[in-house]
Amino acid sequence: MTTSRRTFLSLVGGGVLATGLAACGTSGPKSSGGSTGSEGASGSASYWFLSGQPQQGICEAQVKRFNDANPSTQIKSTAFQSEAFAQKIKTAIGAGTAPTLMFGWGGGGLKSYVEAGQVEDLTDWFGQNADLKNSIFPAAFGAATVNGKIYAVPVETVTPIVLFWNKKVFEKVGAQPPQSWSDIMDLVPKFNNAGIAPFSLAGQSRWTNMMWLEFLFDRIGGSEVFQNIYDGKPNSWSDPSALKALDEMQKLIKGGGFIKGFSSITADSGADQALLSTGKAAMMLHGAWVYGTMKASGGGIVTDGHLGYLNFPPVDGGKGDPVNTVGNPGQYLSISSKASQQDQDTAKKFLSTSTLDDTSVEAWVQAGGVPVVKSAKDKIASVSDPNDKAWLNFVYETSANAKNFAQSWDQALSPAQAETLLDNIAKLFQLSISPQQFATNMNAVIGQ
Repeated sequence: MTTSRRTFLSLVGGGVLATGLAACGTSGPKSSGGSTGSEGASGSASYWFLSGQPQQGICEAQVKRFNDANPSTQIKSTAFQSEAFAQKIKTAIGAGTAPTLMFGWGGGGLKSYVEAGQVEDLTDWFGQNADLKNSIFPAAFGAATVNGKIYAVPVETVTPIVLFWNKKVFEKVGAQPPQSWSDIMDLVPKFNNAGIAPFSLAGQSRWTNMMWLEFLFDRIGGSEVFQNIYDGKPNSWSDPSALKALDEMQKLIKGGGFIKGFSSITADSGADQALLSTGKAAMMLHGAWVYGTMKASGGGIVTDGHLGYLNFPPVDGGKGDPVNTVGNPGQYLSISSKASQQDQDTAKKFLSTSTLDDTSVEAWVQAGGVPVVKSAKDKIASVSDPNDKAWLNFVYETSANAKNFAQSWDQALSPAQAETLLDNIAKLFQLSISPQQFATNMNAVIGQ
């Protein structure tokens, strides 16, 4: 399942966790703040979010604080397992009974809601709440914006994709971490000659391969290359920069850049992380959410200070800004356009006072996450473990400094485009199609 790296939030060993979204609970929907009743009933603004800790506990605490402070305007919340949530929200929107506050991932899903007239335009509201907007990482708004207008509030945590490396392995072969794409290509034979795979990759999961293309497209052509694809511009996958990125990707594969048999390795098994932790692979491109797993079960790679990490390096001659990143720029809350005005007002008050307040920021940091707000840096300063503090500061700086934080492609695009994308990425990595064939196949579904 592709949802494991973003829909779930794994808290392991009490240490810093892999900050994606929430972990699925084992039980069905649970409500708090009173019974749900009619989901959009006037005077009882409703809020659905994902079950599992720490997200569920943090969200429920937010609702309780708000309800205690506002006895006449209550929020009624319900927590769902992620798969149940996806089906429930789809059905509710179709029936016109969506919750007042709609949790989501932005991007393609939000765009479909906007096109169907299901969510409120919050652009002017943000103009009236400039302090709130200015407190949030600017790059987090990309996935909340459709046609230049803001339809969702970024909340919760950020999880960029990171280039991890094993310091012990680098020391063993006398290598330095790559500072450019050419450095990466130069390291490939160096590690192969030492009997070490340059990169670990769980290629069977497909989305793991996608992370490579997301960075190469950005570093070679800049953020506008994928933006044109997202906007539905015809033949955008055939942009010269896109074709060059696809070609560079296959050069790395043909050059032996990845562990042998990578197409049979799954991300859910954790085998890709184990290859890095045990020194069988030197590097791994993966989401920030794997830090916690490696800390808990990585044989000391984190606790002994042997885990290195950096933002993806620039490509020589590329147009992209190397401070940019990709991954999950946040999670998102929208307001149903079908809710009553009273409930919409209650939801807006909740969003402005309770989702990114100081108590929430502190809770996320203590749970091992980096919230989408600038004030998280002050909270990170109080983290006692030096490895965790260094890691959280890295995630913070990467996210805060990114001029463009591109959302993962299979979230940014529509479900139909996303499935075609993942299928063709698998073929590209298996070398069964050429870059031009990849572009042709993807151009055929642009705008769908």
